[in-house]
Amino acid sequence: MDSSQIHQFFTRLRADRPQPTTELRYLSPFELLVAVILSAQATDKKVNEATVRLFPVANTPQALLDLGEEGLKDYIKTIGLYNTKAANIRKACTLLLERHGGQVPRDREALEALPGVGRKSANIILNTVFGEPTIAVDTHIFRVANRTGLAPGKTPRAVEEGLLAVTPEEFRQDAHHWLVLHGRYVCTARKPRCPDCPIHDLCEYPDKSEVS
Repeated sequence: MDSSQIHQFFTRLRADRPQPTTELRYLSPFELLVAVILSAQATDKKVNEATVRLFPVANTPQALLDLGEEGLKDYIKTIGLYNTKAANIRKACTLLLERHGGQVPRDREALEALPGVGRKSANIILNTVFGEPTIAVDTHIFRVANRTGLAPGKTPRAVEEGLLAVTPEEFRQDAHHWLVLHGRYVCTARKPRCPDCPIHDLCEYPDKSEVS
């Protein structure tokens, strides 16, 4: 895509979803951090089903530690890899209390130092909580960027760098959410809804479906 097509690409996604945001439910930066850790290899729906029960009981680092590891597992056991995630969340809570006064840090390095938080998760926090123009490349964004020709790349980091390079500044803040939601509901993995796609004519995918 050339620059005018890319501008049109995001203009149409913005028109389709003027106020995009994460589908993870949270009321504080810490709640989002926990939800993001839980969302690895799990759907937002499954995470929300667990956190709607967990957060009214424990939604601070100390409160989650006070639950104990087994107590935490009782709330998240419906989520895949819950044993590892419970351990990571508790370790992250300890580090937040020891190093950051119980607050979620705005610094990328500090975020990535938390167990269960990699570059993608840090980007989500930086973007959604702190308003940084980051793009967290998950499977949806990786697929959309490659399939449409927006920012092809062989690795998530390559796609991230490509997207940051080509996305006009006015769209960078919300680009992550637009691309995730587009991949989740329109440009799906198995049966993309090409006839319903707002950027159908801009997309370079050679195997577009003609019927929904």
